[in-house]
Amino acid sequence: MARLGFVERSEDYTGHVEPGGAESVRTLAALVITKVSVGPMDNNAYLLRCRESGDAVLIDAADDPERLSDLIGHDDDRARLRTIVTTHRHRDHWRALGAVAGAYGVDTAVHPEDAADLPVPPDVLLEHGDTLPVGRCELEVIHLRGHTPGSIALLYRDPEGHPHLFTGDSLFPGGVGKTQSPADFRSLITDVEQRIFDVLPDDTWVYPGHGDDTTLGAERPKLGEWRERGW
Repeated sequence: MARLGFVERSEDYTGHVEPGGAESVRTLAALVITKVSVGPMDNNAYLLRCRESGDAVLIDAADDPERLSDLIGHDDDRARLRTIVTTHRHRDHWRALGAVAGAYGVDTAVHPEDAADLPVPPDVLLEHGDTLPVGRCELEVIHLRGHTPGSIALLYRDPEGHPHLFTGDSLFPGGVGKTQSPADFRSLITDVEQRIFDVLPDDTWVYPGHGDDTTLGAERPKLGEWRERGW
């Protein structure tokens, strides 16, 4: 592990983190991705930091504000947190939102259809097709309707590698997220097929809201099975 700025460069990132355990760091050409598991429901939180500017975005301030603060850092080389994005309105994904946003004085962002359920009014409303800066890098917003009305995924297109997709609770290894009705499932599986699998390559790396990572190539052969079983 060679030291690189505020993180250690990891050549063996697997996407596996343990609840309460150490973070896992992935260093790309322009962006550093740090993953940590927080809270009793093994929620993943992701800190994305632009290597050039030091600006950062936190995806899902799920729980444990002290742990998330440690993730951001405390010294002069710490990430400059600019925005906290909440992928959807379920409480286990925003328990630390108010504390972290208040401590750092940063913008909060969510899709408008899930905004009313958050503990703080959002500063930024994210619609399908919008972009969100992470310093010199950029995230694309993908609206995936079904797990909740306003669930979103965030896509980083690495100019020197494969895409990186942060899916909240809309896509996991082995299936899409939980839905409350057949209509919601049909909406979610259709959006996942049309807005993700139909347009992104197999080497797209998927970072879900809970548990281990996967790739679109690993999941693509199962799409028909998911639709047939209805979950």
